[in-house]
Amino acid sequence: MNATTVAVDLAKSVFQLAVADASWRVVETHRLTRTQFERWFVNRDVSLVIMEACGSALHWARWLNGLGIEVRLLPAQYVRAYVKRNKTDAADAAALLEAARASDIRPVRIKSVEQQALQGMHRIRSLWMGTRTSRINALRGFCREFGIAIPVGARTGIEAISRVLADPHTAVPDLIRGTAKLLIEEIRLLEARIAQLERELASLARLCPACTTLLSIPGIGLLTATAMVAATSGDVSHFKDARHFSSWFGLTPKEYSSGNSRYLGRISKKGDRYLRMLLTHGARSVLRAAKVAEGSGKEVCGVRRWALDVQTRGNHNKAACALANKLARICYATLRDKEPFDEGQRLNKKINRESFVMPA
Repeated sequence: MNATTVAVDLAKSVFQLAVADASWRVVETHRLTRTQFERWFVNRDVSLVIMEACGSALHWARWLNGLGIEVRLLPAQYVRAYVKRNKTDAADAAALLEAARASDIRPVRIKSVEQQALQGMHRIRSLWMGTRTSRINALRGFCREFGIAIPVGARTGIEAISRVLADPHTAVPDLIRGTAKLLIEEIRLLEARIAQLERELASLARLCPACTTLLSIPGIGLLTATAMVAATSGDVSHFKDARHFSSWFGLTPKEYSSGNSRYLGRISKKGDRYLRMLLTHGARSVLRAAKVAEGSGKEVCGVRRWALDVQTRGNHNKAACALANKLARICYATLRDKEPFDEGQRLNKKINRESFVMPA
């Protein structure tokens, strides 16, 4: 029998399949091991495979594409609503078939191996940074227990702790001093690894046109540019507009509407948490630099002036979120047009745009 659609509930070693005909009726169900799963698709004529966008889904999507099979990855949080009664592997596979029929659920784009590798580099850096922070906090706590105050700041704190441990007359007991020095060595090793990884990211960014385009935007640095290219491959054609792109990071407000009443609340915080964090930190750096420039009497214009005006009307955190939203939309425009960010040029383009001219 030639099946038209197959829904796959992925797992580490067991794969649940629901085979549907042209009328979306389940005609077969299978529970296969990894080896059986690979053989099954090689020996069957399948036109469409539906899977949740979860762990290992991108690998299997690329493998199935290599066999000439179309793959559709659906967001897991949207598929959950279609699960009937108890949650089982068979119920999850059937729910995938129902969710695939909903035209308003946008499938997840399949990433390349290079995109996933670049994202993996960012995740490794985040793990190392978290480990480094936890080690520094542990050393601070140990010193505080012995009456030693360590100044704020990671770099300043490490230097102060190193001096305390090197002092033979310090209040830190000899019993823990040697182990604490090992923690300092571990922090130094982590910093060296992080620096090496950032150098590799910088070399990759110099070879990527999309990264160099994003780096022209204020508040967008090496990490944000490479992470955004890893998430989108530098192509934003599958987004409807700039607002859709910004909502993908969770930077647009939640909406509560009924009838003629419309209320916009806080940002939704949906989507890519890591990129939202990078954009928010970039917005904070732009705000701080604009505030310092204004305080020193320098001229502040463009995006920086707009951000300071928003901060005057509200507060710092609201201005940072609003600026992060605007930076995401600027990133969309630069990636769409494949041109570096130039405030003056874009302003002239808007003024001279003829698409808004009403016919005579």
